[in-house]
Amino acid sequence: MNTTALIRIACSLLGAAAFLGSGYACAQPDAAATESAAILELGGAGSWNLHDAASSFGPTIAVEVTPIENWLELEAGVTPSFARHTTEWDTDLLFKKPWTISEKLEFMFGLGPEWVHTRQSGVSTNSLAGEVALDFMFWPSARHRFGWYLEPAYDYSFARGHERSLGISGGLLIAIP
Repeated sequence: MNTTALIRIACSLLGAAAFLGSGYACAQPDAAATESAAILELGGAGSWNLHDAASSFGPTIAVEVTPIENWLELEAGVTPSFARHTTEWDTDLLFKKPWTISEKLEFMFGLGPEWVHTRQSGVSTNSLAGEVALDFMFWPSARHRFGWYLEPAYDYSFARGHERSLGISGGLLIAIP
C-alpha cells in the first residue's frame, strides 16, 4: 500500500470522526452553544522502542469528538514517524473516558486499536497494534477555544516480535464550533 492510499484512509477516518461529532452537536442545540463539535489536535510526537531503544519523531494530527458527554470521547489520529532508514505511519482510534479536573484542566484515559504501516530498508509491512494513552488537556480560558495537550502512550504490536514502545505527543488544541 503506497503513501497516497495511507493518507486517503487517514483523512477518511478523520472526516468520519468530525462528521459523527457534528451530528451529535447539531442534535442537541443547548450542548452546541456551550460545547465544540470537535477538537483538532496538532502537534509533534516521539516514540521509543522498548526492545532496541530506537527512537522516532514526527508530526501528529487528530480529531476528537464527544458522542456521550462525560462518558465517552472518540479520537482518530494519524502520526507519521521518521527514523534512520525507517518511516512509520500510525493511524489510531482511541476510546476515552474523560474527567474534568477543573475549569481549565481535563484528564482522559483512552485505549483502542492502531494500524501501523512501516517502511524499513525498502520493505513495507502492515500490522495491528493496541494503544493505551493518558491525555492531559490544558485550557487557558474557560471558553475552551484554544489550549494545549500532553499525551503519553504505550503501544503493543500484535505482529511478529510483539514490538512495544512508549511515546509522547503534545501540541495545540483548537475547538471546532
